[in-house]
Amino acid sequence: MKPANIHLRLAVPEDVPVLRELIEASVRGLQTEDYTPAQIEGALGTVFGVDSQLIADGTYIVAEAEAGSGDRIGAANTPRGLMIVGCGGWSKRKTLYGSDRWTGREDALLDPLRDAAKIRAFFIHPDWTRRGVGSVILKACENAAKSAGFTRYEMGATLTGAKLFGVKGYVAVKPISIPLLNGESLPVIHMEKHA
Repeated sequence: MKPANIHLRLAVPEDVPVLRELIEASVRGLQTEDYTPAQIEGALGTVFGVDSQLIADGTYIVAEAEAGSGDRIGAANTPRGLMIVGCGGWSKRKTLYGSDRWTGREDALLDPLRDAAKIRAFFIHPDWTRRGVGSVILKACENAAKSAGFTRYEMGATLTGAKLFGVKGYVAVKPISIPLLNGESLPVIHMEKHA
């Protein structure tokens, strides 16, 4: 069930500055129990960030809340008086994780009959956790991928995100260790789910 004060829409290129702020706030505010400061900094420089291909493909969703609803919101205002409080997407391309700065991207298209859609780049503002924002974005992504013909979903979930995704029916397949430019590595979990 969608929280009453949350509105979903597709991200547009004009959202990128706000999304950058949201992603940084989310990572710094929510992932400190699972990652060291060096891992967080290294990931923000390469893996975590905006993936403009998702926006261009029309598969990146933002969750907005009405400004002035009495909630403290750290994300910047959007033009319509709504504030972006979460984001996440799905992809029909091979890249499993990574921002525009990630060098391991594979932008080739997937075959829905053979491949799993990629669930990607979920970030929730720390002030908006445990309010159903991530769940409603995830459901919208799964529905859109299913409408595009996909029958399976997969992701490279952060240790923090894996908790939500596990509750939503995703199962761990294998651990992944992502090398970061600062010499650190970021452990994530390859997870899958059938539609």
